[in-house]
Amino acid sequence: MAMSISILAIVTSLSLIAFVLAIGAESRRSNSKVVPDQYDERTYCKYTSDASTVYGLSAFGLLLLSHALVNSVTRCLCFGKGLMDGSMKVITVIFFTLSWAGFLAAEACLLAGSARNAYHTKYRGWFGAQALSCATLRKGVFSAGAALTLISMISSILYYWAHSKADTGGWQKHRNEGLGMTSTFQEEQERKDFEKV
Repeated sequence: MAMSISILAIVTSLSLIAFVLAIGAESRRSNSKVVPDQYDERTYCKYTSDASTVYGLSAFGLLLLSHALVNSVTRCLCFGKGLMDGSMKVITVIFFTLSWAGFLAAEACLLAGSARNAYHTKYRGWFGAQALSCATLRKGVFSAGAALTLISMISSILYYWAHSKADTGGWQKHRNEGLGMTSTFQEEQERKDFEKV
């Protein structure tokens, strides 16, 4: 399997857009402030926009598409034909593992950050001796997702490159051996037919 520039371009574009959206989600996290209720003596939490939830979920989806594309082209390393033995096979397995680890960690950060950012405490009051606070997402969750998105992108590209090298190398090696055996057999047949005449 030869490496396709169009596949690389699509994977890189989807991952970079996911990275930008994750950075945007970090900068647009919901903030809250305590506001008195006009009807009674209670206070409630007033939140800013939920834009980062949308950004985080969009980044989640784009990264998922990018990773699915790489793994469908390479048949997820497990379901395709065997790769050529040697160092390229080892490198392929290493980058395959890194791409999945980075992908799963990035998706967890983006999904958890989006869910937590969408959670809003409505009222603030006293239960026992403990005051309820206005729940907001901690700083850095989407930033971690963005960093892991870059790691996932780089390792996925390197996995695709190593897979194409290991796959192509094995095919060329066996192709050349097969052609050599066929031509030798054909020459032998032609020589025997010539001797009969």
